[in-house]
Amino acid sequence: MNRMDIRLSQCFIAVDDHEAALAFYRDALGFEVRNDVAFEGMRWVTIGSPSQPDVEIVLEPPLANPNASPADKQAMAELLAKGMLRGVIFSTDDCDAAFEHLRASGAEVLQEPMDQPYGVRDCAFRDPAGNMLRFTQRRSG
Repeated sequence: MNRMDIRLSQCFIAVDDHEAALAFYRDALGFEVRNDVAFEGMRWVTIGSPSQPDVEIVLEPPLANPNASPADKQAMAELLAKGMLRGVIFSTDDCDAAFEHLRASGAEVLQEPMDQPYGVRDCAFRDPAGNMLRFTQRRSG
């Protein structure tokens, strides 16, 4: 059987304010904006790390379905506001520097840098929409 080459191309992060999200992901994290599309009253912004041109993050509305009921849209917005939707984990070669940079940008700190028993040093923040983001650095040894 031939081995298939399957890689991550896009992942999605729900945001309720694209301008606040851009101030965080573009301005604080240094991600580049690759696409900005409006459709049926909604907006999708595709961003990515300059060092990973083949991986994109799509910043989308909490319930990006034009046919969703108002009750479902409200429920998703409430879950997002509580930070209950899954976040993302980014890797970095310097967790402490990333932490200081993001804290200085005004991002909400959830966890200061600490060594975890599973071999990484990490820290955590909330993005402007309430999503939890972790920044991990592999520990040597």
